[in-house]
Amino acid sequence: MELQEINQKLKETRDELLGILNGLREDQFNKRKDPYSWSVSQVCQHISKTEELYVVAIKRGLKSKEDSFIKNKALEFLLDRSKKLEAPDIVKPTDEILKSQEIIDKLNDSREKLNDLLNTIEDPSLLSRRQFIHPVFKEMLLIEWVRSLYLHEQRHIKQINEIKNG
Repeated sequence: MELQEINQKLKETRDELLGILNGLREDQFNKRKDPYSWSVSQVCQHISKTEELYVVAIKRGLKSKEDSFIKNKALEFLLDRSKKLEAPDIVKPTDEILKSQEIIDKLNDSREKLNDLLNTIEDPSLLSRRQFIHPVFKEMLLIEWVRSLYLHEQRHIKQINEIKNG
């Protein structure tokens, strides 16, 4: 999948997420289904933290001078909400109560950092030739890091809809 196509998916997915968030009442952002699940606010914190961490990882991967010959990973499993995935501690949300605008600002900020990075890559083919070790998925091409972001976000859109619909 080309970067241009991935960028389009990132934009469509974020637009869908922001559309859902804009349709929520303020009290719905920090409400949990149960004490063990995340609120919409926490899901969005997790999305923005993940995105910011991915920017750091992609920058590190781009510093490599060696081409990688690993295969693309099948990442569609991220969309399967029946398979529980444990978020690494570094991207887990806090219990802080946030206003809807604060959540949206965090999402906009993390996306701006990602777009700034992607727009400064002179040779986008490097994303398909460099890799970085993912804490869960192990060796991954940088292009797959970028692609997994919209799949990850789509997974969490499903989760937000589950929370919203009670």
